[in-house]
Amino acid sequence: MLISLITSDDDILTKVTSIVFYIIVIVISLSIHEFAHAYAAHRMGDDTARNMGRMTLNPVAHIDPLGFLMLLFVGFGWAKPVPVNSRNYRNYRKGEFIVSFAGIFANLMLLTVSALILTVFAVSDLKAQSLLVDKSNILLNVFYLVPHVIPSQLYTLFLYFCYINAGLALFNLIPVFPLDGSHIFDLLFAKLLGVKVIMWMHKNGRYILYGILILSYLLSRYAVSPLGAAMTFLVNIVVKLFALIFGAIF
Repeated sequence: MLISLITSDDDILTKVTSIVFYIIVIVISLSIHEFAHAYAAHRMGDDTARNMGRMTLNPVAHIDPLGFLMLLFVGFGWAKPVPVNSRNYRNYRKGEFIVSFAGIFANLMLLTVSALILTVFAVSDLKAQSLLVDKSNILLNVFYLVPHVIPSQLYTLFLYFCYINAGLALFNLIPVFPLDGSHIFDLLFAKLLGVKVIMWMHKNGRYILYGILILSYLLSRYAVSPLGAAMTFLVNIVVKLFALIFGAIF
C-alpha cells in the first residue's frame, strides 16, 4: 500500500521509485483488466463497450477515482465497469462467463508472466554468483543471500506486478455485485437460490462490498489481512512452480 511505501525506512530515491512503480503497475493492470472485458464482449457479439470507447488500453477511459484510491491506500480496488449488453451475446451463458472471467484471467496472466520474469532474474543472479541453493526458494535466496546482478528496481517493478494482479484477480472473484465474481456466481447458483435472493444480492451488493472493505481495513489494523494472505499464497505458488521448473533445468 502507498502508506507503507511512504512511511518506510528507505532512502528518498528508493521511496519515490517504489511509489512511481506502484502507481504505474496499478494503472496498467486496471487498464488491461477492463480492456479484456471489452474485447471478450466484442468476441461474444456485443460491441457496446467498443462503441463507447472502452475497448482501449487508455487508462483515462477506465480509471474509477474511488477504486483507484482504494488500490493506492488499502491495497485492493476497482476500475469503471465495462458496459455490456448480454442480450447481444451469441450464446448467453458462454458469453456471460467469458466476459465476466476475462478481466480476472488477464490479471492472472500478468501475474504469471511477471513471476516468470522474476524467476529468470533470480536464476541469472544465482548463476552469476555461481551459488548452489535450494531452487524451491529461489527468490528468497536472491533477496537475502546474494548481491544482485539484475538491478533491484526491476525486482521491485515485477514484484508489484505479481502482487497487484494477484490482488485484483482475487478481489474480483468475490461473489458480490458488481464485482466479476457475482456474475459467475449468478450463472452457477441462480436457479438454486432463486430470483428473489439474487435480486436482493444485486440491490445490496455495494453495501455488502463497502462492509467487506471496512472490515478488511479494521482487520489490517491488527495485522490481519485475509486478502493479503491469499495474495501472498498465490504469488508464492506461481513463483515456486517456475523456480522448481528452472531448478530442474539448471
